Amino acid sequence: MDAVRTFVESQPLFALFLTIAVGYLIGEINVKGVALGSGAVLFVGLALGAFAPKSTPPALLGTLGLLMFLYGIGIQYGAQFFRGLTSREGMKANAAACLGVIASGLVACGLIHFGISLADALGMFAGSGTSTASLQVAIAAMKNNDAAVGYSVAYPFGVAGPILFIYALKLALKVDIRKPPAKVLETAEIALHNAAFFGVKVSDLLARLPAGVAIAAVRRAHHNQLVTDDFILRGDDVLLVTATDPRLLDEATALCGELQPGRIASHREDLDYMRVFASNPAVVGMPLRSLRYPEGVNCSVAHVRRGDIDLLSTPDLILEAGDRVGLLVNRAHQASVRAFFGDSIKSTADLSFICLGIGAAAGLLVGAIPLRFPGLGAFSLGLAALLLVALCLGKARRTGPFVWVMPLSANLVLRNLGLTIFLAQVGIACGPKFVSTVSTAGPLLLLYGVITLLVLVGVTAICCLWIFRLSFDTSVGVICGATGNPAILAFANRVAPTDQPDIMYAMIFPSMTIVKVLFVQIAIAIAAG
Repeated sequence: MDAVRTFVESQPLFALFLTIAVGYLIGEINVKGVALGSGAVLFVGLALGAFAPKSTPPALLGTLGLLMFLYGIGIQYGAQFFRGLTSREGMKANAAACLGVIASGLVACGLIHFGISLADALGMFAGSGTSTASLQVAIAAMKNNDAAVGYSVAYPFGVAGPILFIYALKLALKVDIRKPPAKVLETAEIALHNAAFFGVKVSDLLARLPAGVAIAAVRRAHHNQLVTDDFILRGDDVLLVTATDPRLLDEATALCGELQPGRIASHREDLDYMRVFASNPAVVGMPLRSLRYPEGVNCSVAHVRRGDIDLLSTPDLILEAGDRVGLLVNRAHQASVRAFFGDSIKSTADLSFICLGIGAAAGLLVGAIPLRFPGLGAFSLGLAALLLVALCLGKARRTGPFVWVMPLSANLVLRNLGLTIFLAQVGIACGPKFVSTVSTAGPLLLLYGVITLLVLVGVTAICCLWIFRLSFDTSVGVICGATGNPAILAFANRVAPTDQPDIMYAMIFPSMTIVKVLFVQIAIAIAAG
């Protein structure tokens, strides 16, 4: 064993990637729907660090990993974050989550009077909320890894506790939420027989149709043609109507005329359907209304497939790298259209390192600026500022030639790799102290971790359900965003199989990450003063 220990301590990068591999193997173990996921990397790191204390990789690796994670989160959720600050429902959700996070932090700090240190209290606060960003701030501000001990003790409850809480809440409230029909793009060819729409513009007809219905093309006089809002309809025109809900197509058919399938699809000499990848920087980050097709090319976007979701074509829809764009275009123009969009499958995993470098550098620069508050002294936001900058860039999407957004697949790889490296590095670094602390005060820290977590989820749920009167699926999403771990969101999607948990998580997680980071920073500043 001594030979193995000596080898591991002489190869810190080997120790890092061994921790990642074994951690993910253990994280895949599922016990009644509960799995640690990437969090298991931390515990493997603690064990390896205790076994080989000198195997710790450089601390800069951990900081770099967290930077990648926070930047990816900000870029992806920027639009949802700012929408949550302005919408009425979003403000209620943010307020509920904020009250829960602050109450949890105050309780954790209050436990100092029962014999634990500030580092342990803040570590438990970060662990119960599974906030690696808060842990990083505590480690950086206190210039030691002591907070990682409390974090690692509370983290299992931070993952499993909210899952059990959500399950118990569903049973107590007797909620039964059915999964809505899958949103898959449907088409219908409808002959226009309703005389009320003869001689009217397409825009006027769309105003009468159900929301979520679009008209992609019209067949008239044996020719398929694209339409604009000013296109004047005539009797017996055949409309190519699209929607993500078949019931909407039924309503459109009843209002306009009758179904005549095949009238458009069987004639492709004028218009044909094709799919291309959006990879050209000239179109990525641009709304559909701003696209300028090559001279002489008549083309229309029928729909956009992003990840596993079909999106209806609207003027405000902004293309992202890797989107699959469904087009109606004459076959003679297909080569020009393909070149216009780029149509490179590499775009699904490609990203601009220029934009990544500029965005990250700007965030670090803002984070280095000292902020002064009366009674608290001066402190900087650190990586929390990087998250704020990334959120702003994610909302802007592009600035001139700089496309800030990145394909979803590339974003997931960037932030998951970053989070994994951070957890592995921190776990190995604090392994020895973790063993010594848990052996002496472990049961007490476990109890305090449970208390801190129950305050977080309990206050958030009470505010959501009974104070702000939010729906159950929305409230579950807010709890997921306040606690933060994706494993909780995965369970919530099974309990409440609607879009709301995902939407609320995207809206709440970034803002609550900032609140947690600021709380830790302020608590340390007050203690130092």
